[in-house]
Amino acid sequence: MSLRGGDPAEIGGYPLEARLGSGGMGTVFLARTSSGRPVAIKLIHQQFAGDDEFRIRFRQEVAAARRVSGAFTAAVVDAAPEAEQPWMATTYIEGQTLSQRISAEGPLNGAELKRLAIGLAEALRDIHRVGVVHRDLKPSNVVLSPEGPRVIDFGISRAVDQQTLTMTGRVIGTPPFMSPEQLQAPRGVGPRSDVFSLGTLLVYAATGHGPFDADSPYITAYQVVHDEPSLGAVPTALRVVVESCLAKEPEGRPSADELLVLLRDLPADLGGTDANGVGAGRTRDMITQHHFATPATPAPNASAGPDTGSTRAPIGRRLRRRWRPVLAAAVAVAAIGGGVAALTAGGFGANSGDRDSSVAEPGSALPDGFRPWRKTVPGGSEDTPDELRCVARGDALFCGGGGVVATRISALDGSRAWTAKSPGVPVQGMHLVGATDDTVLGYRFAAQDAPQDPLSEVVAIDANTGRELWSVPSGAQSRAVTGRTQDAVVVGSAVVTVDAFNSRFEARDAHSGRVAWKTPFPAGTQCAPVLVGPQLLAMCATNTEVDDSAVQHPALYPVDRASGTLGRPIAVDGPAVAMGVADGRLVLLQEHMEGTALAGYDGVARVDPASRKVTYSRLAKTYTGTPGMADGTLYVSGQTGLLAALDPANGREKWSRQTGVEGASGPVAGAGALYFSSATGRVVALSPHDGKPLWTTDPQADGLTGEQGASPRVTVAGRVVIVAAAKNTLFAFDAQNPPKSG
Repeated sequence: MSLRGGDPAEIGGYPLEARLGSGGMGTVFLARTSSGRPVAIKLIHQQFAGDDEFRIRFRQEVAAARRVSGAFTAAVVDAAPEAEQPWMATTYIEGQTLSQRISAEGPLNGAELKRLAIGLAEALRDIHRVGVVHRDLKPSNVVLSPEGPRVIDFGISRAVDQQTLTMTGRVIGTPPFMSPEQLQAPRGVGPRSDVFSLGTLLVYAATGHGPFDADSPYITAYQVVHDEPSLGAVPTALRVVVESCLAKEPEGRPSADELLVLLRDLPADLGGTDANGVGAGRTRDMITQHHFATPATPAPNASAGPDTGSTRAPIGRRLRRRWRPVLAAAVAVAAIGGGVAALTAGGFGANSGDRDSSVAEPGSALPDGFRPWRKTVPGGSEDTPDELRCVARGDALFCGGGGVVATRISALDGSRAWTAKSPGVPVQGMHLVGATDDTVLGYRFAAQDAPQDPLSEVVAIDANTGRELWSVPSGAQSRAVTGRTQDAVVVGSAVVTVDAFNSRFEARDAHSGRVAWKTPFPAGTQCAPVLVGPQLLAMCATNTEVDDSAVQHPALYPVDRASGTLGRPIAVDGPAVAMGVADGRLVLLQEHMEGTALAGYDGVARVDPASRKVTYSRLAKTYTGTPGMADGTLYVSGQTGLLAALDPANGREKWSRQTGVEGASGPVAGAGALYFSSATGRVVALSPHDGKPLWTTDPQADGLTGEQGASPRVTVAGRVVIVAAAKNTLFAFDAQNPPKSG
C-alpha cells in the first residue's frame, strides 16, 4: 500500500516506503534502516499523542515488546515513546495475517493447521515466560511468516507485575477473541486469558468462524461468558485441546507450556470430524517444526510472541508446566489402577480416554546428552514395594510412591536432584498426587514408632529445591468408594484432599497451603475426589455400603472448583470405577463382585453430563485383570499376558492379543503405539489398531507377575521411555531403540 498524502516522509530518521495498515491507536509503515534492513514503524495517531492515558499505554506496549523480543516476536529496533508523536520500530515480518489468509483461501487444515497451533503456543510460551500478557490475540495480530506464525501488536498487553491500565468506561479488546474474565474483570486478566484467546483463534483458523460468533458484539460477549463454544466443525484431535483452552475459569485451562505439549502430541493430519462434529483422529506425533509455505504479502507488523499453556489435567490432574505425563486426548489423563482417578475431557470432554503419557513420532530427536540409564531410588522403609510412578516435564521427572513422598530425577541420565522419603508402611496403590508449576505433591506415611504423627499426610514440596512447604493429614478410604486409591487430586494450582476424619473435602493453594474452601460430604456418605478434565467430581457412597464393602449405588456430584459447592448427584449402578472419557461421556467399568472380592469387569456405564443420563452396556464375558483406557478405548490386561481392547460405546471386543508380559499395567498411548509393562520392567509395545506386537523388552528387575489393578508404569518424554519397576527401579531408553529382547 503506497504512502498517502499527509503521510510523513520519514520517522525518527527512517525513510518510509509504504503504508502497511492502520488501526485504532496508530498507523504502521514500512521503512528501512541505513543498512537497508526493513522495519515496521508504528506511529501513534496525532489525536491520541496528547492523551496521557494513551501515552502511558504506548510506553507499556514498547516495554512489553522489548521484553518478548525473540524467535517468535518482531524485535524492537528503536522507539520514541516520549516524542511529540510517539513511535516504535520493529523488525518487519513478511507474510499475510491470519485473517487475510482465511479471507482469501478459507480455513486451514491438516499439518498446516497443526503447525499454526504449535507456532502460536510457542509464541505464547515465550511471551508469558518474560511476564507479559498479550490480551489481544486475534487473527489480525498473527502474521504467517515463511518461518512460522508471529504474534504482533502489544498495544493492550501488560506485564504481569504491572498494574493493569483499563480505560474508564471501556472494555478493551475484540469480543469474539476475548476471555470471559477479560469481559468481566479486565484488571484481573492473566496468562490463561491469552490461552482462551488462542483457543478461539484456532477455532477460527480451522473453521473460518469463531466459537462464539453472533450477529452482535454484545451477544458475542454474552456467549463468551455464559455459553458453550461451537466446535462441531473442528477436527476432533484439535477439538479436545481447544475445549481445554476454552474453559470458562482460567484455572481450568492449560498453561502455554502445557498447551504446547498437548499440541505436539496431536496427529500430523489432525484427522477429521464425524457426522456429529466429533473427529476421528486419535494418534499422536511430535512434529515440532513450524514453518509455513504460504505466499508472502506485506502485512501490518509490530512485535510478536508466543505463549505456552493445565486439562485438562489433568494432565491426570491438570498438566502443569512442561510435563509429558498422563495426558490423554483432551489434554489429560486418567491414571487408573491403584492410582489417579483423574480423567480427560471437557464438559466431560471429547473423544479421549486416559493415558499416562505420550510418545514421539519416529522422526523426533532425542534430547541432547541422553543415554539409556537405570537407577534405584532409596525409600524410607525396607523392602519398598513397587510403588513409584512418574510424570515428566521437559527433562525433569517427578516420581513418588511407596517409601518416597517425591523425588526429582533428570530424564537425561537418571541423576537425582532431591528426594523426600516416607518413613512408614505405604498404602498400596498410593503414588504421587501430582504437580503444579512450582510444587510437587505426594503422600507420607507415619513410622510405626511415631504414633503421634498422622497416619497419612499429603505433603507439598518445592519442585526446584525439594524443600517441604506444608503438609496436612489425609484420609485414606477412596478405594472403598471409587475402587482406586487416590485421596487427593491436583486441580489447577490447588490440591483437593480428604480430611483425616473422612468427613469433608479441603482445597488449598498447592504452593502456600492456604485453604480456599472446605465442603462436608453429603450426610451419611463417604466420598473421594475424581477429576474429569477441569471438572472436579465427588464420588460418594453411603456409610453403610462402605462399611459393608458393598458399594452398589455410588453417586457423582459436580463440585464447584471456586467454592466447593456440590451440585445435583448423578446416580450410577455400581460398583463401578471411573476410567476416562469417550465421545463426551464419562466412562466407568462395572465391577463383578463375588462376595466382597473383585472377580472382574462385566459392564460399561456412560454418563452424559448434559442430560445427566446414564447408559449401560453388558460385556460379552467377565474380563479379569487390570483395566485402563486410552484414546477412547478400554483395555483389560490379564494376569497371564492376555490383552483385550473394548469399545466403551457398546462393550464389544475390538481385538485381543496374547503377550509375554504377565500382570501388565497400562496402557500408555503414543503415536501409533500402546505401552504395557509389568512390575519386572518388561514392556510390550502394541499397535492400537489390531494389537499387533511392535516389540517387547526383557525383564529389568525382580518383581511379582500376575499383579492386578496397578496403575500405568510407563512415562514418555519425547522419544525417551521411562519405566518404573519393582524395588523402586527406574530405567529409560530410546523408544526407537528399545533394549533387545533375548
